Amino acid sequence: MQLRTTAALAIVAMLSACASANGGTADGARVATSSRPVIRKPITRQARDPQFHTIPGLEGVIGASESQLIRQFGEARLNVWEGDARKLQFSGTPCVLDIYLYPTSRSTEPVATYIDTRRASDGQDVDRVACVRALRRR
Repeated sequence: MQLRTTAALAIVAMLSACASANGGTADGARVATSSRPVIRKPITRQARDPQFHTIPGLEGVIGASESQLIRQFGEARLNVWEGDARKLQFSGTPCVLDIYLYPTSRSTEPVATYIDTRRASDGQDVDRVACVRALRRR
């Protein structure tokens, strides 16, 4: 019993040595000590001119807005924001289609600049144009 108590006290002593008196940790990170909510600035739209994925057969997808893509493929399975960029994912039996949208200096909303496709069963790459054709609403 005395051995357990001694071991427990040793662990507590080691852990307390990792924290400093000013609210930081041994690696210099600050520990939050306030219960006030963190206020984050909204992400501002950064106009840029990304490179567009140019492959014959992807006309109507590349350069399209979110609403235009939803009209073509239906509701997105995933709709993920990363800063001011966005990823829409559409899927079906033949494939999974990821479409990446970025704001540009010429558009008021993000537009599709790149796509990636893969098989849903094993994640192997599939032909982009064939996947787009297979998933387009008829």
